[in-house]
Amino acid sequence: MMNAVRCFAAIAGCAVSLLPHFATAQTPGPIPSSLVTPDKIESRIGALEFKDGVPSKATADKLFDNLDFTYAYRAFMDNMRGVSIHALREGLRSVGVKENEVIVFSDLMDAKSLFLTANADTIYVMGYLDLSKGPVVVETPPKFLGTVQDAWFRWIIDLGLPGPDRGEGGKYLIVPPDYKGQLPDGGYFIGHARTNTILWFGRSFLEDHKDPKPVAETIRKFTKVYPYEPGGVGTPISDFLAGKAKLGRVTAPPATVFHEGSGKVMNTLPPNDWTFYDMLNEVVQKEPATSLDAELMGPVAAIGIVKGKPFAPDARMKKIMTDALALANATSRALFMVPRDPSWFYYPNSSWFNFLFVSGYEFETPIPEITREGVKPFPATGYRTMDARTNFFYGVTGITPAMAMRLPGIGSQYLLAMTDAERNYFDGAKTYKVTLPKGIPEENFWSFTVYDNMTRSMLDTPQRYPRAGSQSYPSPAAEADADGSTTIYFGPTQPAGVKRGNWIQTDPKKGWFVILRLYSPLEPFFTKSWRLSEVEQVK
Repeated sequence: MMNAVRCFAAIAGCAVSLLPHFATAQTPGPIPSSLVTPDKIESRIGALEFKDGVPSKATADKLFDNLDFTYAYRAFMDNMRGVSIHALREGLRSVGVKENEVIVFSDLMDAKSLFLTANADTIYVMGYLDLSKGPVVVETPPKFLGTVQDAWFRWIIDLGLPGPDRGEGGKYLIVPPDYKGQLPDGGYFIGHARTNTILWFGRSFLEDHKDPKPVAETIRKFTKVYPYEPGGVGTPISDFLAGKAKLGRVTAPPATVFHEGSGKVMNTLPPNDWTFYDMLNEVVQKEPATSLDAELMGPVAAIGIVKGKPFAPDARMKKIMTDALALANATSRALFMVPRDPSWFYYPNSSWFNFLFVSGYEFETPIPEITREGVKPFPATGYRTMDARTNFFYGVTGITPAMAMRLPGIGSQYLLAMTDAERNYFDGAKTYKVTLPKGIPEENFWSFTVYDNMTRSMLDTPQRYPRAGSQSYPSPAAEADADGSTTIYFGPTQPAGVKRGNWIQTDPKKGWFVILRLYSPLEPFFTKSWRLSEVEQVK
C-alpha cells in the first residue's frame, strides 16, 4: 500500500512539474508571414483592402467581379470547340440540311462560304446526326477519308482510309450515350458517343486529280444515313432462339437525302460576340448534363449556363461576360497568329509549324514515332497543352488521330506559315514566293491554300479557289522548273512569266496565311531530309 502511495505521489509530482511546460507550448506565437493577408494589396485589378483578414465591401465586390470574369473567360477558352461544332451545324441548317441528311460539294468548296481552313482540292461530304431517338448508321463510300465528332468536338471514330474499313467503305453504327438496347454482333463498325448531336464529315480525292464528277457520283451511290433497326442485320437468329435478342426487320433503309454544297454560301464559324454564350447555352441544354467533364462544366455553370435552367444574366454579369469574351477571343486570335512555343516549328529557324506532332490530337502526349523497328510511343505527359488546343480549335474544324501521325503513305499532313522569311506577316498587296525542291514527298498529291487572317477561311478573290498544287482541277497544275523544283507565287496580280497554275491571288486589302498539304506523305517529309523554302517577299 505504501509503495502504491509513493508511486502515485511521484506521478502527481511529475505532472505538476510538467504543467509550466504545457502552458508554454500552448501560448500562441506570431502567425507565419506566409499565411498573412496584408491590410492593403496592390494588384492588377487595383488596390485591395483587408482588416485582420476581412475584405472591405469594395474589395469583395472587386474580387467577385474578377472571379466571375475568369469563369466567363474560361467558358470561351475551354469550350469554343463545342460552339464551333454548333455553329457548323447551324451553317448546314441555314442551307436546308436536316438531321441525318448529307451535303456534298460535288464541284469542290470555294471561298464564298466560311469554313475554318477548308480546302479547294477534295470533295467534301458532311452531315449531322441526332442520336436522341437511338443509334444511327452511316455508310461510307470507298476511297473515303473522314471522321466523326461529338457535340464537344471530341473524336469518336475515323471513317474510310484511316478508319477500320481502310478505304473499302463500310457501315458505321454511332451509338448514343447510356444506350441500353441491343447492338449487332457484326456487320458494323461501332462508335460510342457521349452526346446526342454528332457531326461527321470527310473528303474524297478527284479521279486522276482532275475530274470530280465520277467521284461525286460514287459518293451519292454509296453514302447512306439512316436509323439503326435493332435485331436486324448483325443479329444472328441463334441469339433470338436463345432469348438473347429480339428480331427486327431486314429491309432496305430509307433513301438518304442529299444536298448540293458547291456554290452555296453559308457561315459555319463560331461567333465572338454575345451570341457565343447563347450558342454555348444551346449546346448545354441539348446534351446530357454529364456529357462534359465536371471541371470544364464548372465555369460554364458559374456564369449561369446550367442544363434545365433559363440563361438570364443580369446587367452586371452581362458586362463582365462581354469583357471576358472580348479578351478571350483576342487571346485566342493572338495564340493562332503568333505561335509562341519554339517546339511547334517544324524546321530550325523556320516559320513553318505544326504543333500536332508535339501535342498529339488530344493536346496531351506527342504522337508515336514510326521506326523500322515498329511504333515507339512517348510516355504520357499528364497535362494538356493549352496553347495548342486553343490554336487548333480557333482555326481548324475536325480533329482525329489521322491528322497527327508519322505514318508514311497514310492520311495527310500539314504545315502552316503565318509569316515570311523575315518573320513579317503577309501583306496582300505584296508578292511572295515559295520553292518546293525536287521530289515532293507525297504519294497522292500536294497543294497550297491561302486563308483570310480574319475569317480563317479560304481567301475570297476573283480566283475563287485560292490554291495551287499538283492536281489540275479546279485550277491548272503547278509546273516544275528545269531543275525539278516547283515555285509558287502569292500576290494580287499574276507575275510576268509565271504560269497560272503557279500563282495564288491575294487581296491587297487583306492579310493572309498559307497551309501546305501533303496527301499520303512520304518518309522524307517525316525525316526532314526534304525541306521546302521559307515564303520570301519578291516585291
